[in-house]
Amino acid sequence: MTRPASRESLVEGEFVFTAEDFRRIAHILHSHAGIALNEGKAALVYSRLAKRLRALGLRSFRDYCSLIDGVEGVDERQAMTAALTTNVTRFFREPHHFDHLRDVVMPVLAERARRGERLRLWSAACSNGQEPYSMAMTVLSVLPEALDLDVRILATDIDPNMVAEGAAGLYPEEALEAAPPLLRHRHFEKAGPGVHGRPMLSAGPELRELVTFRELNLIGDWPMRGKFDVIFCRNVVIYFDDETQEKVWSRFLPTMTADGVLYIGHSERVSGPAATQLRTSGLTTYRRAS
Repeated sequence: MTRPASRESLVEGEFVFTAEDFRRIAHILHSHAGIALNEGKAALVYSRLAKRLRALGLRSFRDYCSLIDGVEGVDERQAMTAALTTNVTRFFREPHHFDHLRDVVMPVLAERARRGERLRLWSAACSNGQEPYSMAMTVLSVLPEALDLDVRILATDIDPNMVAEGAAGLYPEEALEAAPPLLRHRHFEKAGPGVHGRPMLSAGPELRELVTFRELNLIGDWPMRGKFDVIFCRNVVIYFDDETQEKVWSRFLPTMTADGVLYIGHSERVSGPAATQLRTSGLTTYRRAS
């Protein structure tokens, strides 16, 4: 039964959703994931979280806020974050970055790897794996023997469901339409029909061995100790406020090698102290300043 909008409710619907409920959810989401919400997102927050209330058998957003704000709300805070984030991704999205990686960055890194040096790439906010697998196909196109060398790609995301999908490496055939045909045929195998009979493709053994998936919160602890030659962090900090964006850009610096490369989203710009230590090296592409 739909409840008419009350004087207190921001949204008309089954549950009363007050400004205080919204503020608590926005505060918890910002503290947990760095994501900033304004009140203009109230309808979106309601529609996505009302499903969580029903699934949990809760009767009000006030009860939901008490759950996610408590010590026993860890799992639900994660579920809330997953519900309120949009995982938009494509194979070879923003293709100029992969052209740059292939033509400018990888020839130098390939020679280093062949001399026995360590090579590490990181897909930060990897969603369901289409970005890191695109990186892996690009690396293998320049360095076919990568698996015999000290070369690895780390793929991380805050959403454990996305991490699991990436590790499974199973995609509808149409998802790979933007991938170069030669690379698609070389690195993906037919996997039979999926949901609703859609033809599926599975990441091949080279991609699976090259890419490691892990859960990681960009505003939480980063357990990695080694440095990265290449970092992709695209179309995620746009959900952060300015202060959080600056902190994330600055945190990348000590994780990058002396001439490390950072790729960011088309609507993003490096800001804060990090902007003085990174120089432009192409469209939304940066290198450590020497």
